[in-house]
Amino acid sequence: MKIRQARFSDLDRIIEIELENFSLEEAIPRSVFEAHLREIQTSFLVAEKEGRILGYIEGPVVPHRHLHDQSFTEKIKDYSHQPGGYISVTCLSIAKEAQALGVGKRLLKALKEVALEHEREGINLTCHDYLIAYYEKHGFVNEGISQSSFAGETWYDMVWQPENKEN
Repeated sequence: MKIRQARFSDLDRIIEIELENFSLEEAIPRSVFEAHLREIQTSFLVAEKEGRILGYIEGPVVPHRHLHDQSFTEKIKDYSHQPGGYISVTCLSIAKEAQALGVGKRLLKALKEVALEHEREGINLTCHDYLIAYYEKHGFVNEGISQSSFAGETWYDMVWQPENKEN
């Protein structure tokens, strides 16, 4: 399996995986993924095996500790040209056929390597309560209920920082 930067030619498969895993309210629209592919410089990664995309992780570099709902829109701002900041994960999604095969773990590991290479303060994301343990297993700390109201859901702020890099 190879982890690489996403390309526009991956978009149809990314959308397919997104719709496999998220409700219509939660799924990121195609236009937003197009904006993310255009704007995000270092932190839109795909896992590929034998030419097939099995999953992806993506999100901009932002100056704040917790994810903001603007990151889920076409008005995304990527601060990767500035020092520090957090990679703010807007989506980690794995194709149904590849779930429980370690693809998510590989993508998280690769994103942590990007964060370290570019000297980011850490990685942030929001998740549902049933995913808190998964992210904690990968070194993220639950910082409580998020102010995010994306898709009208309750989300939890999760943060990984380099001092937790053993995970």
